[in-house]
Amino acid sequence: MVLVTTETDHKNIPTDGLEFDTALEYILYLCPKFIESFCQLQVEDDDKIGLYSYKVQSTITSRLANTMIQAKMVNNAKRSQHIVFDVQVPKGAFIDNFTMDVNGITFTSSIREKSEARRMYSQAKAKGKAAGIVRSNALDMENFKTEVNVPPGTRIQFELHYQEMIRRKLSSYEHVISMKPGRLAKHMEVDVRIIEPQGLRYVHVPNSLGDHFNGITTISKGEKKAHVSFKPTMAQQRKCPTCSSTAVDGNFVVQYDVNRENTGGELEIFNGYFIHFFAPENLDPLPKNILFVIDVSGSMWGLKMKQTIEAMKAILSELRAADQFSLIDFNHNVRCWRDNLVSATPVQVEDAKKYIQTIHPNGGTNINEALLRATFILNEAQNLGMLDPNSVSMIVLVSDGDPTVGELKLTTIQKNVKQSIKDEFSLFCLGIGFDVDYDFLQRIATDNRGMAQRIFGNQETSAQMKKFYNQVSTPLLKKIQFNYPQESVSDVTQSSFHNYFGGSEIVVAGKVDTENLQHLESIVTATAANAELVMETLRDVEELDGFMKKDKYADPEFTKKLWAYLTVNQMLAERNTAPTAALKRNITKSILQMSLDHHIVTPFTAMLIENSEKDEIMLADQPKDPRRGCCTLGLTPNAPNNNKGIPAWANVTAVPVSIGLLITPLSFLCVSVDNDPHFIIYLPKSQRNICFNINSEPGDILNLVSDRGTGVVVNGQLIGAKKAENKKLDTYFGKIGFYFKNKGLKVEINTEKITLKDGSYSILCFLSARLLISVKKESNVTITVGEEMSFMVLLHRVWKNHPVNVDFLGIYIPPENQLSPEAHGLIGQFASEPEVYIHHQRPGQIPEKPQATMEVKGNKLTVTRGLQKDYRTDRVYGTNVQCWFVHNSGKGFIDGHYKDYLVPHLYSFLKKP
Repeated sequence: MVLVTTETDHKNIPTDGLEFDTALEYILYLCPKFIESFCQLQVEDDDKIGLYSYKVQSTITSRLANTMIQAKMVNNAKRSQHIVFDVQVPKGAFIDNFTMDVNGITFTSSIREKSEARRMYSQAKAKGKAAGIVRSNALDMENFKTEVNVPPGTRIQFELHYQEMIRRKLSSYEHVISMKPGRLAKHMEVDVRIIEPQGLRYVHVPNSLGDHFNGITTISKGEKKAHVSFKPTMAQQRKCPTCSSTAVDGNFVVQYDVNRENTGGELEIFNGYFIHFFAPENLDPLPKNILFVIDVSGSMWGLKMKQTIEAMKAILSELRAADQFSLIDFNHNVRCWRDNLVSATPVQVEDAKKYIQTIHPNGGTNINEALLRATFILNEAQNLGMLDPNSVSMIVLVSDGDPTVGELKLTTIQKNVKQSIKDEFSLFCLGIGFDVDYDFLQRIATDNRGMAQRIFGNQETSAQMKKFYNQVSTPLLKKIQFNYPQESVSDVTQSSFHNYFGGSEIVVAGKVDTENLQHLESIVTATAANAELVMETLRDVEELDGFMKKDKYADPEFTKKLWAYLTVNQMLAERNTAPTAALKRNITKSILQMSLDHHIVTPFTAMLIENSEKDEIMLADQPKDPRRGCCTLGLTPNAPNNNKGIPAWANVTAVPVSIGLLITPLSFLCVSVDNDPHFIIYLPKSQRNICFNINSEPGDILNLVSDRGTGVVVNGQLIGAKKAENKKLDTYFGKIGFYFKNKGLKVEINTEKITLKDGSYSILCFLSARLLISVKKESNVTITVGEEMSFMVLLHRVWKNHPVNVDFLGIYIPPENQLSPEAHGLIGQFASEPEVYIHHQRPGQIPEKPQATMEVKGNKLTVTRGLQKDYRTDRVYGTNVQCWFVHNSGKGFIDGHYKDYLVPHLYSFLKKP
C-alpha cells in the first residue's frame, strides 16, 4: 500500500530546474525520487525479517498437554514492516495466555466476560487506543494470528500458551503441534515431555514433517516419563542446500500409549481432584446394527463421491459376521438398498458394494427424510425383536451440504431426529468439505449420543472416512455407569455412557474430600458381549503425592485443569441441547464463571491484551466456524487516530507512528458483482441475499453506483470472452472506474494496472491524504474514502493461452458505506433497502433449486434458490453463497430495465429519470 500526504513542506527539495503548474504535478515528479520522504510503502519483505528463535515447549501430565509457542523476530529492514505471528492451535484447546514484548514494551493478557471486554475495548477505541475487534477461524486447527507493524531494528517476542486434553483414538494418544514458522530460524526447538503415572507402553514420533528430517528427532523413554526433542539446524531446515525457504511446514506429531493393568480403570487423585481413566481391553466386540446414510446430491459429484464409494467399499468389507446393516442414499429422494437390516454375510456385503458402485450424484439434499427413514428401519427392527439385546445400534450420516429439499429448518430436523431416535441409538455424522453446516452436525450428533467429524474434501477423503469409522467399528461395552461414594465426591463430570468403543477411553473427573478420606473406591457397571460386568477400583488418596512432587516438569494442577476442561466442554454440549431458554441461561452463567476462574477463552469470554500503561489494548475472542465468520484470529494493537472508524470490511494497513496496525476481517455480508457478471445484493434488514445476472454486450459501461449527494460514481465496463460457447458470449468486467467528484479524483482499475487521475493528468503513483488504496499484488485492491466508504476490486487471472477465458475483475461493496438518499445505480439503489417478502416455496424444475414467490417494489416475481460464488477468500474456487435468484437480468427487482443503467463514459453519473 502507498500512502502519500500532500501536506509535506517541500520548499527545500530540488526541482531540477523544471516548472510545475500544480502541486499535484510536483508530487508526481517527486514520488519516484523521494518516495520515502512522502509515502510509506507497506509490503512484506521476507528477507529482511529475521526469525532468530522459534521454540515449542509442551508438557503432558496424565493426558493434559500444556503447550507454549514462542517466536522471537527482528525487523532488519531500513523501514517499517509487518511482523506476523501466525500459529495453529488444535481445535478444542483452550488458550489461556498470550504475551508480546516489543523493544521492552510488554503486553500481557487477562480473561474477561465477553460483554465487559468489548465495553472496555470500545472505550479504548473511542480514545484512539485500539483498532479493531478480531476473530479466528475454525477448521481442523484454529488459526491464531497477530500482525504488528514495527520500525526498523525492532525486536519482538510473541508467546502463546494453550492447554488441551489428549483423547485416545485407535489405541493411541496423539499430540499434534503445528510447525509453520514461515521462514528459517537461527534457533529452532520442539521439546515435549510426557509424564504418565500409569507407565508408558510406547512413545513414537512418525515422520509427519517428511523424510527431509529423518534422524533429527531424539526420544528418551523411561518407565513413566519420556522426553522428545527436535532441534534442526538452519542448514537442516532449508528445502535445499542453496534454498532460502524452510522445509518446516506441517505437523510435528507425538504418539504414545500407557500401561493398563486394572480392568476397572486407573484412578489418579491429587490436590483435591480425581481423574478416572477407563479403557478396558481384551473384550469380545458387541454385535452392531448399522445404517449408512449417504448424501448423493449433485454437490457430491466428482472426487467427493469417488472417494466416498472407495471408503464405503472398504468399510463394508470390515463388517463382522454378527453385524447387521443396510444402506440409504439420498438426494431430493430417499432410496434404500434394503428396506430392513440384513446380516453382513459375504453375499450381502458384495451386493451392497455393487449397489454403491452404481450411484450417480444429482439433485437436492433431503437430510430430514433420510434420517427419519434410517431411524424407522432401526425402530421397526427393534419392535419386531430382530435386534440382539446386547447389540449396539447406530446411524452414520455422510453429507457435504445443507438441506435444500423437504424440511429446511435445522432446529426442526434436530427435533424430529431426537424424537425418532429417542434414547435407543447413536448418530455419527461425517461432514465433507466446508460448505456443510458442521455446527449443526455436531449438535445433532451430540444430541443423540454420537459425535461428528469434519472430512476434508480432497484426495485423502477416503482414508479420513475409514479412520473415523474405525473409531466406532468395535463396540466393546454398552450402558456404562461410574459410581463413587456420594459423601466423599462432588461435582462429578458425566458418569453415564451409552457405549465404549475399542481403542478409545472414557474419562470421568470430580472433586474429592482428601482431608477426610484415605481411599477412594469406584464401581463401574457395564454390559459386555456375554456378561454384565462389575469392575471395582480402590486407590490411596495420597498415592500420587510423592511422584508428582519429585518431578519438576509435571503440572501440579493437572487434575484441576482436566476437571475444568471436561466440565466446560460438557456444559457447552448441554447448552446446545437445552430445552428451555431459562436452562440455557443458567448453563451460560456456569460456563462463564468456570472460564473466569480457570483463565480460559471460551465462547462467553474474551482475552484482553494490554501494555503496562494500559494505553494500548487488543481483544481476542473465541474462534468461530468459517460458516459463522471467515477470518483468522488476529490481535490488533493501537493504530493512529486518523484511521479511526475505517469500515471493518476494508482490509487496510495504516502508516504507523510506533506500533501501528489495522487488520480487520472480511464480512460475508456485502454487495458484490463478479464473474459473468453476477450481482449478489445482501439485504441487512431481512438478512437475505438476492442475486441476478446482467446480460449485456462487450464494451457496454454499466453504472453500479451513482450518488450525486456524496459525489461518488462507480462504473464497470464489460469485456467479452475470446469466443462464444453454446451460442453465448460470456461477458465480464474488464475495467472499473471510480469518480470522487468532491475530491477531484478518478481511479481506473483494469486487469493490468491502476491509474489515478486529477483533471486530465493520469498518474500511477498518487493518493490524496483522505484516500487510502491497499494493493495486494495479483489479488485485490481496496479503496477507502475517509471514514465513509470502501470498495474492494478483486483480480481474476486465467491462463493466458486459454482458448475462451480472459482476465477479469469483481467488485465488493459493504452495506456500511455511507451513501446519500440520492444514491442509485444497479447497486447504489439498494442503499435504501426495499421491502422483500418471499413465500410459497415449492420444488423447482431442478430438484436442488426450489422456487418461491418474491414480492418487491409492487412486483410479484418467481425466484429460484441457488448458489453464487464469493471469491474474496478463495479466488480460484470461490465460496458458495446461498441466494434467491431473480431472472431476466433482475427485472422487477431493479428499478426499470438494465439498459437504463448504461452510461457513455467510465466516470459518468447516471442520468436522472
